[in-house]
Amino acid sequence: MSMQVLRTPDERFAGLEDWSFAPQYREVRDADGTVLRIHYVDEGPRDAKPILLMHGNPTWSYIHRKMIPPLVAAGHRVIAVDLVGNGRSDKPAAKADYTLARHYDW
Repeated sequence: MSMQVLRTPDERFAGLEDWSFAPQYREVRDADGTVLRIHYVDEGPRDAKPILLMHGNPTWSYIHRKMIPPLVAAGHRVIAVDLVGNGRSDKPAAKADYTLARHYDW
């Protein structure tokens, strides 16, 4: 049985202070076949050394909004991912769908 997934509309993120980054999305498939959309920020030269910014729970990549521009200005590629259930990424509706194993697989 596929899990029920909630998606926050993009317009809910319009006008965020210090947030001028274009949304990027990647789809992953859960073991039950459910497709989940994961949001990420990808700024800076694609051939530069990347810096991966991860957040904890219950935050999202917005927490890195003041770090991203100076890192890009220093010549880095900066990638900040919203974990499933946070920020612009899809959110499974049932608490039971959130497991460490699933986060690992996603």
